[in-house]
Amino acid sequence: MNPTSSVSRTAWLVVALLIPVALLNYLDRQMLATMKPSMMKDLPDIATAANWGFILGSFKWVYAIFSPIGGFLADRMSRRHVICFSLFTWSVVTWATGHVHSYDQLLATRAVMGISEAFYIPAALALIADYHVGATRSRAIGLHQMGIYLGVIIGGFAGYAADSPDFGWRGAFGWCGLLGILYALPLFIFLKNKPASAEAVAGLNPREAIASLARNREFLKLILYFTLPAMAAWIVRDWMPDILGERFHLGQGKAGVSAVLYWQVAAIAGVLIGGWIADRWTRQNPRGRIYVSAIGVLLLLPALFGVGNASSLIVALSFLVVFGFGWGFFDCNSMPILCQLVGPENRAAGYGLMNFVSISCGGFADWIFGALRDQAVPLNGIFGVFAGIALLSVGIALSIRLQPSATKTP
Repeated sequence: MNPTSSVSRTAWLVVALLIPVALLNYLDRQMLATMKPSMMKDLPDIATAANWGFILGSFKWVYAIFSPIGGFLADRMSRRHVICFSLFTWSVVTWATGHVHSYDQLLATRAVMGISEAFYIPAALALIADYHVGATRSRAIGLHQMGIYLGVIIGGFAGYAADSPDFGWRGAFGWCGLLGILYALPLFIFLKNKPASAEAVAGLNPREAIASLARNREFLKLILYFTLPAMAAWIVRDWMPDILGERFHLGQGKAGVSAVLYWQVAAIAGVLIGGWIADRWTRQNPRGRIYVSAIGVLLLLPALFGVGNASSLIVALSFLVVFGFGWGFFDCNSMPILCQLVGPENRAAGYGLMNFVSISCGGFADWIFGALRDQAVPLNGIFGVFAGIALLSVGIALSIRLQPSATKTP
């Protein structure tokens, strides 16, 4: 057997095994946003949009705090163990979410969910990067992110489940939790660490790791670039079902599907096309991934203005498609760009720190958006601000200078 072809098959098997995990990771998040009317009706002490926004934000703040911890552990322990432990734990919490009976209980389960899910993404993306060197890295990351989009799409149909008297929002959380618990065992059996990555485990201690990342000015720029467009994406992902339902008088089921299906399908096309373009462009120019990512962010600008000013559902959905395609270009290149700035011994920790800043800001964006909705602030004004923030990020991305020593590392 050719050793190279064997490694290649294993590299793609790792991606295939992790796609369902990514799907489940985002499925429960989107279900929460989609089933908002039923949950607020069943848990009346939630009471206000600001409280709902605080529930969304609390998950993100806890997730953000624990992301660097999860990333650091994934750099120094078995990435496989971190991934499987994370999946099993958040699946138990997902099941428990279907059994809450008050605002405080829901808030508590979302906080624990934030802890358990925080360990997954840094470890998973670092493991994929271990197996996929420059020639396939953006495509491999893009395929994994496709699992996230599929999870959001399926979560968009949860409104129909919530409307069903025989199933309801509690049944949706319960069954999704059980699926994750069952998948954790075969994942643990078949998922493997790349042997070479074990050498990086004995790397920097926590203080040295943080100091090394903090001294890397280009990495700090990447954190800011990673954060600013993501704030708009969190608003679109978490609030769009509510926005479309209210603005165009849609039922809970149709609003949930409309809010996620079209732009997530477009995002799948974006990661597949954007990953392919980025891998090819990088062969001629090391900055190819930065350019593809920046093009994606530029597509978010007209999309946000269009959604904020849409006068019909068709127009809103058309601009959401543009948003999704641009987001795919951006999303499949964040970890590959990080790999051009940071060595393998610190990649999961680096991505964890990126998540810490990005999702913390996303949590505040959710909370503030809910408060602005309570005050009846026009949507076009809110989305215009987020478009301006995204535009600022493009300049930051183009100013990033790749480090020759880092780009030589697979």
